[in-house]
Amino acid sequence: MSEAKSLRVFMTGVGGQGTLTATKLLAQAVLSQGLPVTAGEIHGMAQRGGVVESTLCLGVLSPRIGFGEADVLLGFEPIETLRALPYLKAGGIILSSDEFIAPMAVALGREQGPDLQEIKAKASACAGTVRFFSIRSMGKSCGAVQSGNIALLGALCASGLLPFGPEVLEATIRATMKPKVAEGNVKALTLGVEAFQTQ
Repeated sequence: MSEAKSLRVFMTGVGGQGTLTATKLLAQAVLSQGLPVTAGEIHGMAQRGGVVESTLCLGVLSPRIGFGEADVLLGFEPIETLRALPYLKAGGIILSSDEFIAPMAVALGREQGPDLQEIKAKASACAGTVRFFSIRSMGKSCGAVQSGNIALLGALCASGLLPFGPEVLEATIRATMKPKVAEGNVKALTLGVEAFQTQ
């Protein structure tokens, strides 16, 4: 286990993905280790599939993350990852989904969204490390698409950036979720860890 240090994590996704659940779980895992943490949530239009952003800061008094301040960008949807790039500090780390949830205008054919290669290129231009994962597919294989958010947290745990490993997050999942739901999420956590380690 590494020493506790300051770490700013900016999370972004769309309503219904479980972005806020992921934020709360991660915060609880940090607290379980006796470490200082602050978290903030911007709900947006969560119930309509709108943008949902949240922040989690270790060793920092304020949960606010301004442009160029995030050490880590967790993107639960690739277009939202693209939109959140200004928050990432130069040389920061991006862990993102590569599976789209099309915005309404794109779904209705009124606009055309960026393709994944374009998003990856822009992400790579401003980050030190960029990893994309098929988290929705991982979640679906574990019984719920929303479990994909836990897979992305698993990748974060495997990155070594947190002052603890995936076993702490697993313990938090088991302590805060009903057994049946917990099992699926623990499986997703494991898939995320494995995906990071094999990329």
